[in-house]
Amino acid sequence: MKIILMGTNSFVVPVFDAVANKHDIVSVFTRAPKPMGRKHILTPSPVHQWAEQRGLTVHTSIKEFNPEQEHADMILVFSYGVILRDNVLNSAKCVNIHPSALPKYRGPSPIRTAILNGDKTMDVCLMAMSAEMDAGDIYMRKTIDIDENDTNEIMESKVADTAIKMLDEYMENPDKFVAEPQIGEPTFTRKFEGEDEIIDWTKDIHQIHNQIRALGCGRTKINGSDVKVLKTAIENNELKILKIQPAGKNPMDWKSFVNGLRGAEIKYGE
Repeated sequence: MKIILMGTNSFVVPVFDAVANKHDIVSVFTRAPKPMGRKHILTPSPVHQWAEQRGLTVHTSIKEFNPEQEHADMILVFSYGVILRDNVLNSAKCVNIHPSALPKYRGPSPIRTAILNGDKTMDVCLMAMSAEMDAGDIYMRKTIDIDENDTNEIMESKVADTAIKMLDEYMENPDKFVAEPQIGEPTFTRKFEGEDEIIDWTKDIHQIHNQIRALGCGRTKINGSDVKVLKTAIENNELKILKIQPAGKNPMDWKSFVNGLRGAEIKYGE
């Protein structure tokens, strides 16, 4: 099968790699390089880097899509972050992977939102692309568990593994799958900002734990110093900080951080 791949983020790479091992990849579309790090060096997306390593044709703008040149049996879209227009949607069967129990959690951050909300499960949906964001009919869905200490990174890996299996099943005989419309009132996610990382210590410990594992860190002050809380766990109904990063220093475990306080009383948020 001839396939065009459209995606950007790192957790997409294993899925695209598995597809490329079995099918003919016509081209790859991904987001343009962005400034990264303190020196703001223009850096290609993980999908871009992967595609170049495999010697595939890479486009960094959807404006470069030409229906007369991009002949494919299918366009596979996964975490691309670009709105597709009719010239793309009408050129071939467009299939999207979306990690949520659609119509729940449409939009850019379904995995983080599920973790933040303390959900115990989530779906991975294989769906038809539509002009409206994440509103297409569903070919297939699989449910996966979200364990209490699963982070966004862990769930991305679970989603990728599940998506690979779903695509194998789907691509063996796409015609046998009938797309079913989404049922229910949709809910929407949003992009998270730096302010979302600020810890409110008046919240329930499970909410704080969910915040840190969803966003990758929580920002706060401890004894007047800025820190990032990188990893937590809940033990005996208490929130335990496992990994922390003081401003200007490398990440460290909680015991090392406490030793540096030399016995001072620990004050959170101050």
